[in-house]
Amino acid sequence: MVNEAHEKDMVVILDWVANHTGFIYSWTEIEGYHNTDSSGQVTWPKNTDWTDVADLNYDNREMRQKMIDEMKWWIIETDIDGFRCDVAGEVPDDFWTVAIDSLTSYKDIFMLAEWDEPKMHQNGFHMTYGWGPHHWMNSAAKGEINIDSLEALMLSDIERYSLSDFRMMFTTNHDENSWNGTVFERFGEGHQAWAAWAFTVRGMPLNYSGQEAGLDKRLKFFEKDTIAWSSIQYQDFYSQLLKLKHDNRALYNGAYGGDLTFAKDDNSSVSTFVRRKGDNAVVGIVNLSSKKQIVKISAKGLDTEARDWMTGDLVRIKTGEQLPLAPFQYYIFSID
Repeated sequence: MVNEAHEKDMVVILDWVANHTGFIYSWTEIEGYHNTDSSGQVTWPKNTDWTDVADLNYDNREMRQKMIDEMKWWIIETDIDGFRCDVAGEVPDDFWTVAIDSLTSYKDIFMLAEWDEPKMHQNGFHMTYGWGPHHWMNSAAKGEINIDSLEALMLSDIERYSLSDFRMMFTTNHDENSWNGTVFERFGEGHQAWAAWAFTVRGMPLNYSGQEAGLDKRLKFFEKDTIAWSSIQYQDFYSQLLKLKHDNRALYNGAYGGDLTFAKDDNSSVSTFVRRKGDNAVVGIVNLSSKKQIVKISAKGLDTEARDWMTGDLVRIKTGEQLPLAPFQYYIFSID
């Protein structure tokens, strides 16, 4: 599916909740399918406040097989291309290894785990949520850590995962928007600079509902809440970033893409990086602060004249010279 995706206009993955069900779901009537409390009543997941959902019992082998059968139905009957698995790390590892092996016998599907642990890839998932990088970005935006520290943490994440592991990068998602705030609340005027960084520095980017429309409210989590599509002022911005990922091999996913190198720029508010794959490269110079900055690039391989992918401007990058940056200004160069 990873290779076939290039030949399709769109692939569809279904959100799958294998950890729990609703209390009114028919499975709650089947003895042994859910965990119960001391009085024998079906209960919610342990150590959570998720009182609206019923905790599934993975000690029950019949329930496990039923879960796999239900997932198979969607592949066989609707030809979906994979699953995004909710709180995947709360489901036993041995379930996922059996389930994914069984499901892939029907189709080469794509599996995304809403979890941030390398073991999920060992269980058969292609991609994991970059929760660590996301939280580090939030911390850097609040001034709790500087950009040099953020870069060091990103390198530690690369050490933690293998080259073949896809990591999903994002500035927002449904949980983050509802519980911790919009991109405007968390990143302020720098939301585009942070998105440009997240979409190019590593991994596969998530474009969450409403980002292209400038979603400026926390969507209600348990009730219907609509997004205003009367204006899509950021459509071109996100389209440009996604087109770059498609066009430049350096931004391909996992081992198909380029290695990440952070260049020395003598400025702890600016992130300068290079992604390189063969003759293809993407260079990012991103001011992630609300103040003017000056960077002095000393890394080899950045002495070049290149066109800024986002603006079309031709910019000369010369090793050793100083480059001024306005607040939250960024350059994304594509070299091929």
